[in-house]
Amino acid sequence: MTQHPTSATPSDDTPLVRSSVDRAVATITLDSPRNRNALSARLRAGLFEALGAAMDDDEVRAVVLTGTGPVFSAGADLKEVGAALRGEPVEPAPELPEIFERIMAGPKPVVALLNGPARAGGIGLVAAADIALAPAEATFAFTEVRIGVVPAIISLPLSARMHPRQFSRYLLTGEVFDAEAAVEAGLLTRAVPEGEMEEELENVLQGMRAAAPKALARTKELIGELAGGERILPERRADEFARLGELSAEFFAGEDAAEGRTAFFEKRPPRWSR
Repeated sequence: MTQHPTSATPSDDTPLVRSSVDRAVATITLDSPRNRNALSARLRAGLFEALGAAMDDDEVRAVVLTGTGPVFSAGADLKEVGAALRGEPVEPAPELPEIFERIMAGPKPVVALLNGPARAGGIGLVAAADIALAPAEATFAFTEVRIGVVPAIISLPLSARMHPRQFSRYLLTGEVFDAEAAVEAGLLTRAVPEGEMEEELENVLQGMRAAAPKALARTKELIGELAGGERILPERRADEFARLGELSAEFFAGEDAAEGRTAFFEKRPPRWSR
């Protein structure tokens, strides 16, 4: 995995988000360890820009979102929030809904690769991602209710991931829960034992590098369409199957599918494999 340099005391022009591309994967790193990668205006601006660049890059197949330091993200920058409430000037930047939407609606799958604990809005980034891997020792908490606020914005991506009972429990109590509990709740894909993260990430990325880019993007979009939890009523089921049948037929008749079949029979990787 690409490593990024950090600075203990960054100047005003030091990037708080770093990115690189290797073998069709863009790695975006939150690089503000001095405040536990809090979602300050500068960090949000850098993250929004880096995500946009990755989503627009035809050479990028997937995105990895990670962080430096011991914490993935502590959530909102409370000092900055307090300054804004006092009427002090705060650097304009994209808000969290814009960042979540760029992750969730972007054509490239996003893998959240946690380097440590996440709190509050930082967990929103985890929920927005398509796949989320965390160290087994990582912890999580929705601390909003304990400081007198409501976890309103992050509740949208969270509700699409977490099972209803755990969703209610953890948002209402603000209690700390571990990575295994996060997997059981639907927040994480896997809690990874120490020393196995690099192998686990490579397994995920190798699958995406082997996927046809258009099929990968459309499959992400399809998952989003079906992941809202709305039950398809019996009278609508036939129409939904018909719609999905048309989508399947469209891709089966495409050039990528022809290349995929040819590569299968010729026992070689398809031309898009990285």
